[in-house]
Amino acid sequence: MAEEKKEGQINIELSEEMAQGVYSNLVAINHSPTEFILDFIQMMPGVPKAKVQSRIILTPEHAKRLLGALGDNVARFEQNFGSVRTPESPQVPLNFGGPTGEA
Repeated sequence: MAEEKKEGQINIELSEEMAQGVYSNLVAINHSPTEFILDFIQMMPGVPKAKVQSRIILTPEHAKRLLGALGDNVARFEQNFGSVRTPESPQVPLNFGGPTGEA
């Protein structure tokens, strides 16, 4: 029997390579009037250079949905496993290399 699709249902394909995921322990977020740019970075202790592992570009509407979804998921995580500790840490100065603009 053929699978029946529910109206509005989206089938999402996840390749084996993509399912491996990418580790990130820092995210740099920038925005313009029309998009949010999230650069997921892997930093290693004692190494002054870090590499962007993945860049995701979102519309402002999708960024706000992501914010809500992350908040909901963190709340559910904390209900199951306890409060997530977020120690104060210094701001990490980021330099993406190349020329910097001046106004």
